[in-house]
Amino acid sequence: MIDEPAGAAYRIEDLAHRSGATVRTIRAYQDRGLLPRPERRGRANVYADTHLARLRQIADLLDRGYTLASIKELLEAWDAGRGLGGVLGLVAEVDGPWTDEEAVRISRAELDERFGGRSDDAAVAEAVELGVLERIPGQNPGQEDMFLVPSPQELAVAAELYEAGVPLSAIAGHLRELRGQVEHIASRFLEFTAEHVFARYLGEHPPNDADATEAADLVRRLRPLARQTVDAELARAMQLFAHRELRRHLGVEQVRPGVDGTRTVAVPATTMTAVESLVGAEHAAEFIALAAEREVRARGLDALAAQGPRTAEVDEPL
Repeated sequence: MIDEPAGAAYRIEDLAHRSGATVRTIRAYQDRGLLPRPERRGRANVYADTHLARLRQIADLLDRGYTLASIKELLEAWDAGRGLGGVLGLVAEVDGPWTDEEAVRISRAELDERFGGRSDDAAVAEAVELGVLERIPGQNPGQEDMFLVPSPQELAVAAELYEAGVPLSAIAGHLRELRGQVEHIASRFLEFTAEHVFARYLGEHPPNDADATEAADLVRRLRPLARQTVDAELARAMQLFAHRELRRHLGVEQVRPGVDGTRTVAVPATTMTAVESLVGAEHAAEFIALAAEREVRARGLDALAAQGPRTAEVDEPL
């Protein structure tokens, strides 16, 4: 809460210098009711540490995407004693890192070494544009630039693909395409959880302290679920499509041992649905082929058995 100025005393110019806000901004905040009026001492307006703390609080909320109208409502709730800790905790939870990875630094020489030892300025510029690298300029003239790597795993994947023969331009293009698809998945997951989990916290007014604390706890619990779901579905899809691609390139589905070719056979839709529900769509064709082959062999065995010698009939004694 904001009370009377206490501790240090600031002129408006000093307050602006310490807070990073302009004098004009401070006065605008006062006019909008975001910042309490200063204490009047003689002919001077005097600001206190509480004003400085409030300005920093406003700046932090603006950085987190809040509008001035929302900030005013939050601060009024705080001044009324309803608490702001839970709301700020929720904001911090959402804005916090969504991965356990820790960023690392790498020099340009180390970067070039990881990608075949050749320098490629265009590739580095594209990696910076994509956010795979963040340039850290040298502190002294002539000093080599450093790079921050937000995701060492992503850079390691790119290095492995390059070593396997994939051009850097193709890697960057693939990342752009993949990023768009992943962002769509993230957006849909957030819409899903907002509708079914967080709707009760997302009203016209900011949540109270208890609700915000509860919502922050839910964010912590649900945060890993999106990644776990994507990991499981990606593994399933990779197995399915890798299996299909391998069989297609090896010709396993087109030519079987001892068979000159294949024929297309119409199978009733109800039969295919039943087979797919039994073994999965990816194994349906193989299942039908093996079932037909088993039936043919069974009938061949029956035919051979029918051609065997008959046993003599023996009359039972009277």
